Amino acid sequence: MKEAPKGWHNHSNGGGLVEDTAKVESTAYVGESAQVYGNARVSGSAWVSGSAQVYGSAQVYGDARVSGDARVYGNARVSGSAWVSGSAQVYGNAWEQSPLYIQGTRHALTNSRKGYIQIGCYEKTFADWKKEGKAIAQKEGYTPDQIKEYKQLIDLFIAIGK
Repeated sequence: MKEAPKGWHNHSNGGGLVEDTAKVESTAYVGESAQVYGNARVSGSAWVSGSAQVYGSAQVYGDARVSGDARVYGNARVSGSAWVSGSAQVYGNAWEQSPLYIQGTRHALTNSRKGYIQIGCYEKTFADWKKEGKAIAQKEGYTPDQIKEYKQLIDLFIAIGK
């Protein structure tokens, strides 16, 4: 295990570095060269690994994962079964309320960012889903009932997201 820089301590369950004012609670894991500092909190079964950083007043909890070179900071919250990886950045007060997440019959829908919906691996603006959603669903082999279900869910996301 590498030596922690002054003001840091090695988190016992994974070797990641946690600054004294940050908290890692429950069965949360901070490993490899990951860093958690500032007033950040990692709790529940959350996992921070690779060279990821969680700092400021950010919180990562539930079964969330932050890995690679990802950064979660400011007042950002990553929770549930969300994954933040690669060189992604989640920060600030982007949402006045938590983003909406609904599990449909085929794929989950989530507000991936303001004005956007992600369904499966497709992320589109509200307007693009209204325009292209049916064609995408048909291409992906959705049944007519599923197409109707997802149209209603897209309309719900748009109504809540305005």
